[in-house]
Amino acid sequence: MSIQSLEKYLPKNTLDHLRNWFSDHSIHIKITRNRNSKLGDYRKLRDLSHEITINSTLQPQLFFFVLTHELAHLIAFEKFGRRISPHGNEWKETFRNMLLESIEVYEDDLKSIIIKFSKSPKANFMASPDLVKYFHIENHEDGEVYIETLTKGDHFIYRNDKYLLEGLIKKNYLCLNLVTGRKYSFKPLARVKKCS
Repeated sequence: MSIQSLEKYLPKNTLDHLRNWFSDHSIHIKITRNRNSKLGDYRKLRDLSHEITINSTLQPQLFFFVLTHELAHLIAFEKFGRRISPHGNEWKETFRNMLLESIEVYEDDLKSIIIKFSKSPKANFMASPDLVKYFHIENHEDGEVYIETLTKGDHFIYRNDKYLLEGLIKKNYLCLNLVTGRKYSFKPLARVKKCS
């Protein structure tokens, strides 16, 4: 897929950045159907070319963000060698620099979130509550809410099991499974169905 054919998925003024980043690399980009498990993926192929897959359903700014994340893998591996950790310091430095270099591509209300995120880039997009909320990432049924909107003592359903929210432990929520009696820790952006 050529850079130009990506244009319909991207925000304006991104092609110059992509041309710069793609430079001499042979990259196959595949646009996939929506995948709940990941937004994008990178791997080096046996013929030494590179493959990046990205979900077709992403909003343009998120598509560019995910493409930048995956390209940062390629660039970091090429610059620092294949023995680096996939989401280690070399990748973080590369991703940070790419995000800041392309900051003008993002909408004004997203720029401050990207700048904050770039200070310590996370491997998993879902580890950034600000980005998740901004892009409203959710492929869930109606009636679900973020667990952080509930209060102590509330009951909720998660994956067909009923829970009691017992309280906060650091940044996560301690919840009791009312069927098994086991306690679980939920991240603030877990999507649950509140019981009435």
